[in-house]
Amino acid sequence: MYTLHYAPDFASMCVHMTLVELGVPFSLAMKSLEAGDLETPAYRRIHPLGKIPALETPHGAMFETGAILLWLADHHGRLAPAPADPARAAFLSWFVLVNNGVHTTMMDLLHPEYPGGDAAAAHVAPVAHATLREQYAALEAMVVADRPAWLSPEQPSIMAYYLGMLMRWTSAYAPEPGLNIPLSDYPALQAVLAAAEARPAAQKVAEVEGLGPKPFTKAG
Repeated sequence: MYTLHYAPDFASMCVHMTLVELGVPFSLAMKSLEAGDLETPAYRRIHPLGKIPALETPHGAMFETGAILLWLADHHGRLAPAPADPARAAFLSWFVLVNNGVHTTMMDLLHPEYPGGDAAAAHVAPVAHATLREQYAALEAMVVADRPAWLSPEQPSIMAYYLGMLMRWTSAYAPEPGLNIPLSDYPALQAVLAAAEARPAAQKVAEVEGLGPKPFTKAG
């Protein structure tokens, strides 16, 4: 039995979808930033930095979105190439790009004041926007050229749920209209994410979290 500590439309979203997709038993523990839930000593013992998501497992608590997703896929043998699968090498390269590159850069776009304060925000956001477009273009080209099973319309994956969440945010929540990144600019990725959001798991989470019936392709 797992417990997912989450907040609607936070980084816990893709973990939530993965848990439902796997069909494993879990409970939800919603956290309120306004109420200070992330600052309590009890929660800091689960996530030492007081962020979302955190996942309590029979093997101990986990934090960091990418680590949780990868552990769930490996532990349950679904939603990503297994360690011995020849596709694992390419999958890991692109998964780490999404985790360490896209996710990090997306935070710079949505919160450009974080790296250097309000005075730097006007300079940070355009750089993050350009970097994200370069990263998305590389992902788009890879999907078109390689058609990997782990990022395709034909089957669900932790990569599709993770990337769908991030592209939702860069489409809908950019600090200025000119800095949003429409999913329609990347048709191959759009097809993957349209298939992912139509799955029963994604639809169930979208209803619980109030994301709308097309959480990835009609964000905002």
